Amino acid sequence: MSHAMRLPCDEAAIRSGPKAEFGVAEAAGSWVLAATILGSSLAFIDGTVVSVALPAIAREFGAAGADVQWVVEAYALFLSALLLVGGSLGDHFGRRRVYAIGVVLFALASIACGFAPSVPWLVAARAVQGIGGALLVPGSLALISASFDPARRGQAIGTWSGFSGMTTAVGPLLGGWLVNYSWRWAFFINVPMAAAVFLLLRRVPESRNPAPRRLDLLGATLATAALGGLVFGLIESSRRGWTDPAVLAGLAVGGFALVAFLVAEARSATPMLPLGLFRSPTFAGANALTFFLYGALSCVFFFLPLDLIQIQGYTPLAAGAAILPLIVVIFLLSHWSGGLVARFGARRPLIVGPLVAAIGFWLLSRPGIGGSYWTTFFPGVLVLGLGMAVSVAPLTTAVMNAVEAGDAGIASGVNNAVSRTAGLLAIALLGILHATVFGHDLDQRVAALPLAPEARAEILAERSKLAAAEPPAGLSAGEAAGVRRAVALSFVTAFRTVTRVSAVLAALAAVCSLAWVGREIRPGAS
Repeated sequence: MSHAMRLPCDEAAIRSGPKAEFGVAEAAGSWVLAATILGSSLAFIDGTVVSVALPAIAREFGAAGADVQWVVEAYALFLSALLLVGGSLGDHFGRRRVYAIGVVLFALASIACGFAPSVPWLVAARAVQGIGGALLVPGSLALISASFDPARRGQAIGTWSGFSGMTTAVGPLLGGWLVNYSWRWAFFINVPMAAAVFLLLRRVPESRNPAPRRLDLLGATLATAALGGLVFGLIESSRRGWTDPAVLAGLAVGGFALVAFLVAEARSATPMLPLGLFRSPTFAGANALTFFLYGALSCVFFFLPLDLIQIQGYTPLAAGAAILPLIVVIFLLSHWSGGLVARFGARRPLIVGPLVAAIGFWLLSRPGIGGSYWTTFFPGVLVLGLGMAVSVAPLTTAVMNAVEAGDAGIASGVNNAVSRTAGLLAIALLGILHATVFGHDLDQRVAALPLAPEARAEILAERSKLAAAEPPAGLSAGEAAGVRRAVALSFVTAFRTVTRVSAVLAALAAVCSLAWVGREIRPGAS
């Protein structure tokens, strides 16, 4: 889901993008827009399509909760770690060339995902998708920046943003419709789109930065190792236990690599993450706000489709439609949200927006099992969408006004990477909380059922599958129904816990704005 929310910050990167040869003919500009809109849609749609496919993937492979997490996290890991360096590659080797490589990687990985015979295969293919996405997302913006002069760039940005928002909104519905046939089509749909982008790129002029920044390959390697080690340790702890040697090794490697990454970035002359930007209280506060708010958002929308499909009995299409109001509200109110900045500055909307989002998260914790969508999940989705709509444009403004004009592009990229890293870590951390609460609650509910000890043991052995856990064979119809209800109620309890913690995280985001945003006086700051 985070893809849909990053459009305004990504647009900001275009405004201060790399200098290039302007004066592209109008016809060529149309080809650039078509290629970048369709190409970026691959990454934007993928985030929402896959979310509604997870229950079907878990059912087909009998996957545990940790396995399902890896399907999402493998993609997010490489996208988060390589996003900043991915943009630099285009400056060095040609933006069209690197963008085309991203398209090909994404398409080949999508084919591998669609034919995946097992969860490990699918996770590995998703990792390659993430690498392709790290070339696609910044590459699309860099191509627009390099192809349009300042007088025409604003209109190009608006066109790209509008169409990208539309494709993102279609994602949940498209995913739900495809999953009705097979979850594999959620990946195969990327192939014809990628082929069309590749053909369009033949009409796009090549460009590169004549004086590009030096590639920070050490920083990219250490960032990947840090995030990979930490995420591995966190996710696998719910399956292997905290004392498992592999879990401990993953956490140790991740922690060491994180420290090494910060040291390397502080000493590098051309770091991919300029730590000096964080000396600005507004920049630091805006990124802390991003970390808490987008972490909460990513985690809830990882578990929400599982709840809707596996517990509430929604079809994948209905689950996709259930999420749609959030994206539509953000899309429709984005212009109005920008007006809030002009009227009130960025700080006040960045206090109010996350607080409204916190109310939305809390409302999502209210539903039990059953009931009409309009009285259960719709209020929470709608209020959450309103809170995000109030937050997105002011967040862009706060980030951009916190730095000098020459640093605007890298500042936007850093904020984008922070949002994706937040989702990556939040799903891992709150996934542990969800699994722990689910297991504890299921223990209590199963203990109260009139079952033989052997049957109870079999049920509890299935708890790593979360809502996909099935009653053991040999139970009567009534006993099996009791087990299924216990599993469902335990999942709802765990989901409520996660959404309430997400509400707290959103409130912390508002505190970050209150404490830091707008605290320094800078030219042009809000």
